[in-house]
Amino acid sequence: MTDGELSTLTVDYCGETYPIEMGGTFVVGREGDLVIDENPFLHRHFLRIDERQGLWWLSNVGSRLTATVADEQGTVQAWLAPGARMPLVFDRTFVWFTAGPTTYEFELLLADAPFVTLTQPADLSGSTTIGRMTFTPEQRLLIVALCEPALRLEGRGAAALPSSAQAAQRLGWRLTKFNRKLDNVCEKLTAGGIRGLHGGPARLATSRRARLVEYALAARVVDRRDLALLDLPRQVAPAEPNDAIV
Repeated sequence: MTDGELSTLTVDYCGETYPIEMGGTFVVGREGDLVIDENPFLHRHFLRIDERQGLWWLSNVGSRLTATVADEQGTVQAWLAPGARMPLVFDRTFVWFTAGPTTYEFELLLADAPFVTLTQPADLSGSTTIGRMTFTPEQRLLIVALCEPALRLEGRGAAALPSSAQAAQRLGWRLTKFNRKLDNVCEKLTAGGIRGLHGGPARLATSRRARLVEYALAARVVDRRDLALLDLPRQVAPAEPNDAIV
């Protein structure tokens, strides 16, 4: 790539690719260059990709929704709030966002990217660690249950976001136990500096689950191999203090 020349950028969604012309603008939303879905929860214009100052940029031009953005290994991650923008510097960048009951994923492919990520060995132990953060086996199961529809996707596309009741049933847990474990996971990640998982009483549970799914996929907390955990036989744990026997 010569000085002043932009790298080619391509959007990959549901197996279809959309090359973006040099100096062009590309809009993702309910309307635009990439029409994601007719989902009424999705902005007409949500994400914009364009060139500024010799770099490709991803901007959130919506007013409510956020997007989670990460490199291929999940070692670099950003939470793109309304009005925010970030440069695209990796050869492969993944974007997740949730509108209503659906989580979407697409990929950005950048030729001659200025940065590359180093491949790290996968963690095949019974727990997952991010920095100093470790998840218990049950916390990990909760994350897998919420991410299951997205993990079963072939390629990039749209996946249903399980409700707490659906995920609890998948795990064979009481809903009270599921909600308590979800609280623990969100509090742990919030304490570790992850935004969007813990707010005031007005924060909807859906947005918290959505943000957890986006984060877990972006940070590679779980992957398709973890789906096998959902089918392993599990012993019935003793009733916990807050679990009433019914």
